[in-house]
Amino acid sequence: MTGEKTQTVRLWRKCRVRVGQRSYIPGAGYIMIDSVDPIRLDELTDTDARLDGFPDAVALRAEIQVLYAEEQRSLQAFRVRFTRLPEEEQQRIKMERKKQKELHQDKKRVEQYENTMRKLRKIVTNDT
Repeated sequence: MTGEKTQTVRLWRKCRVRVGQRSYIPGAGYIMIDSVDPIRLDELTDTDARLDGFPDAVALRAEIQVLYAEEQRSLQAFRVRFTRLPEEEQQRIKMERKKQKELHQDKKRVEQYENTMRKLRKIVTNDT
């Protein structure tokens, strides 16, 4: 939330994000992906570690080892740099998502109503 963490290292089979993509981090909010670079774990620096919230590269590599212990060799490491979107943008996105959710709920209600009406028409038609 403070903007101190501006990078993460992820191990994936293939890259899952792209530059310019908006993403969400629970507890932090919406971010914009600034860069995505494949990297070897032994190339991670102390600067990378600090941007990722670790004191040094040794601590970052140790955490990666814990998180990806079994599958580490079959995955590619990616350094993902990001910027937390400003608070006004966070609020705008939240309102937009709330409206989308409400529209989706309205659509589901209409579909349920139409299904019920079809069933009722079928019952009435069969009874007469």
